[in-house]
Amino acid sequence: MPDTKPAHNGNLSLALDFGPLLVFFLTYKGAGWFWGASNPITAMSLGTAAFMAAIVIAVIISKVKLGRVSPMLWLSAMLILFFGGLTIYFQDQSFIQIKPTIIYCFFSLMLFGGLLRGKALLKYILQAAYDGLTDEGWRKLSRNWGVFFAAMAVANEVMRQSMSFDAWLAIKVWGVTIVSLLFALANIPMLMRHGLALGNNLDSEEIGETTPPQG
Repeated sequence: MPDTKPAHNGNLSLALDFGPLLVFFLTYKGAGWFWGASNPITAMSLGTAAFMAAIVIAVIISKVKLGRVSPMLWLSAMLILFFGGLTIYFQDQSFIQIKPTIIYCFFSLMLFGGLLRGKALLKYILQAAYDGLTDEGWRKLSRNWGVFFAAMAVANEVMRQSMSFDAWLAIKVWGVTIVSLLFALANIPMLMRHGLALGNNLDSEEIGETTPPQG
């Protein structure tokens, strides 16, 4: 029988999630350097516009190269376009800063809601990446990421309330991405105890496939 599992490429998935945020960071910083520190609103607007364009391109590439767009990327794209539009219209950076909190809260509630109904929702999103994982492993993985998303939502709110926009953005681009990858790696011993095959699954592509959306 033909293989009906969805195609996946963890390196590409990670690039599609991280790429738009990196575009935002580089455009914002580049515009600030070009126009000077006296015009931060222009830099923010240009960075946000580039962010919105990059996420649309990421969705198109995902559809063309992978044959699908993950629910995480869809949600991230919709929120980036919505809050990015508000950021540019009102010239208020708080709109783009609150978007990660909403994403993290949504996925945390979704995962815990699924567990309360006896379903590990990550199994339906990431099955191609974690082939062979037992139901118990999927439940624990969903629980762990649910806790992680909740913690990240709290952390984002603390950072945006207590830090400058530049400091928040630097931590969002580099710190959050590194923490997410480390957390994905930290789950591997538990996954191996619940059916994850060492030879077939532990490579950079599967790790990239299972990190949360960075946009």
